[in-house]
Amino acid sequence: MSDITYLSAGLSSVGTPTLWTVTIVGVLVLLVLDFVVTRRPHEVTMKEALGWSAFYVALPLAFGGWVWSRYGSQQGVEYLTGYLVEKSLSVDNLFVFMLLLAAFAVPSALAQRVLLYGIAGALVLRGVFIALGAAALQTLDFAFLLFAIILIATAVKLLRDALSGHEQEVDIANMRSVRLLRKFMPVTEEYHGPNLTVRLKNGKRALTPMALVVVAVLATDVVFAVDSVPAVYGITEDPYLVFATNAFALLGLRALYFVLHAALSRLVHLSYGLAVILAFIGVKLGLHWAHGIWSGVPEIPTLASLGVIIGVLVIVTLTSLRATRKSEPGLPEVVERRQ
Repeated sequence: MSDITYLSAGLSSVGTPTLWTVTIVGVLVLLVLDFVVTRRPHEVTMKEALGWSAFYVALPLAFGGWVWSRYGSQQGVEYLTGYLVEKSLSVDNLFVFMLLLAAFAVPSALAQRVLLYGIAGALVLRGVFIALGAAALQTLDFAFLLFAIILIATAVKLLRDALSGHEQEVDIANMRSVRLLRKFMPVTEEYHGPNLTVRLKNGKRALTPMALVVVAVLATDVVFAVDSVPAVYGITEDPYLVFATNAFALLGLRALYFVLHAALSRLVHLSYGLAVILAFIGVKLGLHWAHGIWSGVPEIPTLASLGVIIGVLVIVTLTSLRATRKSEPGLPEVVERRQ
C-alpha cells in the first residue's frame, strides 16, 4: 500500500494571486451591476431576461475558451465539465427558489431582488466551502472518499424522493429560520418594496416578509453548497477552477429564472438525472481515491465524464418534455416536479 502522493504534494492550481484578484473583483462588479439594475423594482420582461441570460452564457464560455488556450485542453475540459455540472445543479436550485417565492407570495416586481440576495449568499457560502474542501484535500487522506460518500448519499435521497412521488414543498410555519426571526422581531403583514425592515408607528423596528424570504433562501443555499462543492471537486482538484465554475453558474441565475420559470415545472425527471450525475461523480471520486492507494484501480477520464453528463441531461430533458406534453396548454406556474 503506497502513500497518496497527490495529496502530500499539495493541490496544483492555475490560479495566481493576480488571477484570483481579477476574478473576485470581476464577480463583485457583476454582482453590483445586478443590484444596480434591480434597484427599482419592476417586472422582468422576456426580452430583458433573454438578453441577460445570453450575456451570462457567453461570458463563462468565453472564459472557458481562454482557459483552454492559456492552460491547455485538460484544464479547459475540466472547467467546461465543472461548469456544466454546476449549471445543472443550479437549475434544481432555481426550482426551490421558485417554491419559496410562491410560498411567501413575493410580488413579481421584487422577485429578482430576492434572487440576487440568494445568489450573493450562495457565492459567499461556496467560497467558504471551496476553501474548506481544498484544505481537506490537502490534509485528509480520505477527503475524496468522504466527498464520494456525500454525493452518493445525496443521489440516493434524490432518487428515493423521485421514485416515491415525494413532492418538494415549503412549509413556512415550520421553517426554523423563520421561527427564529419572529422570536426576536415583529413581522409586518405586507411587503414594503425591497426593504427588509421598516419602522412602525410606535417607533419600533419590524421585519418585512422580504426579510423572511431572503433568510429562507440563504438557508437553502447552505444545503446546495454541501452538494455542489464536492461535485465539482470530483471534476477538477483546482480550487480556482472550482470557484470559477461556481461563480459563473450562479451569476446567471437571476435572468435564467425568468427565462425558465414556465419550463422549470416541466422538468419532471430532473431529479433522476441529477441523481445519476451525482452518483456518477461520487463513483469517480471513489475510484480516484482508490487509485491513489492502489495504482491498478482505473480512473474515469474527465472527457468521459463530460460525455456522460451531457448525455444524462439531454435524456432527462427529452423524457421530461415528452411526459408533460399532454398537459399543454395552460401549465400552472408551480406544479409537482418530482414524480
